[in-house]
Amino acid sequence: MIRSQYPDALVDYLAEYYGSRDFFECHEIMEQYWKDQKGSPYETSWLVLIRIAVMQYHSRRNNREGAYKLLQKAVQEIDPAKMDELGLDGYKLQAMLESLRERWSDADRVEYEELDLPIRSLALYKLAQERCFSQGWKWGTPVEELGRSIIDRHLLRDRTEVIEERERSARSKKERMEEEGL
Repeated sequence: MIRSQYPDALVDYLAEYYGSRDFFECHEIMEQYWKDQKGSPYETSWLVLIRIAVMQYHSRRNNREGAYKLLQKAVQEIDPAKMDELGLDGYKLQAMLESLRERWSDADRVEYEELDLPIRSLALYKLAQERCFSQGWKWGTPVEELGRSIIDRHLLRDRTEVIEERERSARSKKERMEEEGL
């Protein structure tokens, strides 16, 4: 396999985003990478990509308030120059997000639409397309071709691991508080 200047997580994210259109999976891919890259100069860029995927997921499921909140955060946090460094067209993406915010103007006006992330780097574009095709997807799968399993993904997943992690965290917090006499 040829080594790329782009993180596999970014390539996987773009392949999912354009191929499977599984925005929940995009979020999962990038969230894990974001967690692994704490302190990275691109930490906020990874977070913006997470927010975009979850925004798309929520708007497609008609969770207007959730989609609008995530859009607001993405607009506030995007650093176009950092996105450019990652191979995206950060200034175009920023303008697209701001335009979407104007069209939505508030949560009541949220309506799902395809948001094509502008890829500036031809190398990144080719890598993401190859990854997409290797999964058996076509690039730019239209929403009409998706099944409910993609649209309602979070309702169908096994949440055992998430629940166990939350319980461990709560126990740990409680133990720390007891040790500190709080």
